[in-house]
Amino acid sequence: MPELSIVTPAHNEEANLPLLYQALCEHLADYDWEWILVDDHSSDSTLSVFSRLAANDARLKGLRFSRNFGSHKALICGLREARGQAAVILAADLQDPPQVIPRLYQAWKAGDQVVWAVRKGRPGEKQSSLAFGRLYYWIMRRFVGLTNMPSTGADFFLADRRVLDALAQFRENNVSLFALIGSLGFRHGYIDYVKEARQHGTSSWTFAKKFKLVLDSVIAFTYLPIRYIMAFGSLVGMGGFLYSLFVVYNYVHGSPSQGWSSLMVVVLMLGGMQMMMLGVLGEYIWRTLDESRARPLYLVEQVVVGGGGQEVQASGETATPEDGQN
Repeated sequence: MPELSIVTPAHNEEANLPLLYQALCEHLADYDWEWILVDDHSSDSTLSVFSRLAANDARLKGLRFSRNFGSHKALICGLREARGQAAVILAADLQDPPQVIPRLYQAWKAGDQVVWAVRKGRPGEKQSSLAFGRLYYWIMRRFVGLTNMPSTGADFFLADRRVLDALAQFRENNVSLFALIGSLGFRHGYIDYVKEARQHGTSSWTFAKKFKLVLDSVIAFTYLPIRYIMAFGSLVGMGGFLYSLFVVYNYVHGSPSQGWSSLMVVVLMLGGMQMMMLGVLGEYIWRTLDESRARPLYLVEQVVVGGGGQEVQASGETATPEDGQN
């Protein structure tokens, strides 16, 4: 069994994979490692490029999803396939430099069971992306209570085998992997690094995916939105009761309240707030229904086995070649 498993989710990263493989071979020459790549149903030749790399290297294993399930599902799949005593999550776009992995390894050997590589900055990063990252991790630390998560953001980390085994017990569909790891406990350590610019291609991390990440992270780990809705509803109800007393008082003293405009403003405002509250409740209900279906988190259609580079047909969540093929 290898000591380190490098897990990489990939979507349309054909140009980056040879560079990443070369960097791994260079910076991990003194380590016992394997590389697991999960192709999130790329439209380019990501898996074919990886197959050529794997043809002469038994340390490589590739899997391809039957459709695009998302990067977090790809990470979960890769971590399940990892055989090492520790696993490192590493992006395929070379923004997280492989030369940082030895520092993660050293912190792990010193006793940390989860080691976060905390980004200090990134050349050319958009202010909108930077603001979103800070806001997201502030919400997770202050609002949700996951204080183990780095305040400035981290999606590059090492996890011990005990953490991986604990993570395998969770089969939730709508959840943030990073938040889930932050909620497990264990001993966390941190190192700093500078995130580099993307070498090739463009990011598929859209605003819609970011918004879903926030919803999944908050709803999966706290009931506070419902508590806040209840508190807000109570305040609005109290305000409405006091206003009704004010209207009755004016009517008794001969000066009834005038104007339909103000009434319509109040009705529309309260109606909008009620729709928003129903939407929050609907998110919780939908996720409960979705989890009750117990559908597979992902489906693997192909497996590339290192050393031969052959592609094996597969199905289901398992990535084990069928009919004794390997």
